[in-house]
Amino acid sequence: QVQLVESGGGLVQEGGSLRLSCAASGPTFSTYNMGWFRQAPGKERVFVGGISGSGGRTYYADSMKGRFTISRDNAKNTVYLQMNSLKPEDTAVYYCAASRITYKQDQAVYGYWGQGTQVTVSS
Repeated sequence: QVQLVESGGGLVQEGGSLRLSCAASGPTFSTYNMGWFRQAPGKERVFVGGISGSGGRTYYADSMKGRFTISRDNAKNTVYLQMNSLKPEDTAVYYCAASRITYKQDQAVYGYWGQGTQVTVSS
């Protein structure tokens, strides 16, 4: 029903910035809350932040707040993750996900997931 494709990952130096994109299929994108998650090697997948269907509300994990910003352009069926002041600890595969229910951290209610895009921050 919904297909999500992340892009924009790559290699960046510590302190740099990246903007990730997540393109969604289908005509009902604006009805979905969207979340960003990340998973570092050998670690659990964790919540980064989320945004409501209209884009009117955002919510961030405490450790991301202030450096990462989520936005969306429903006309383009795309959600973005702007990452600033990147640290080596931010190195992970970043995933976007869609939910009818929440834009917060409950992974169980995100029904659709992208394939992920690798972000590597060098020191």
